[in-house]
Amino acid sequence: MVTNTKRPWPRIWHLSTSDGIPKRSFWATVIVGTILNIINQGDYMMLGDPINLFKIVLTYAVPFCVATYGAVTARLAYERSSK
Repeated sequence: MVTNTKRPWPRIWHLSTSDGIPKRSFWATVIVGTILNIINQGDYMMLGDPINLFKIVLTYAVPFCVATYGAVTARLAYERSSK
């Protein structure tokens, strides 16, 4: 496969939405996001205080982005090295 170095976004998008990457990123998000959410807002949840929904969204979005980024960059590096 020939990768266009001037426009890498279509290839990056394809990798980030295929080959099991979304599923693995999802499960990493569930585990890491839940742990981080308990650390960050556990005291509010235990006391019954209102929780910050924006923080919850970020707490789950960041691990998803990090896991996806890591998988995509690893695949791109593998593709470059196998040329």
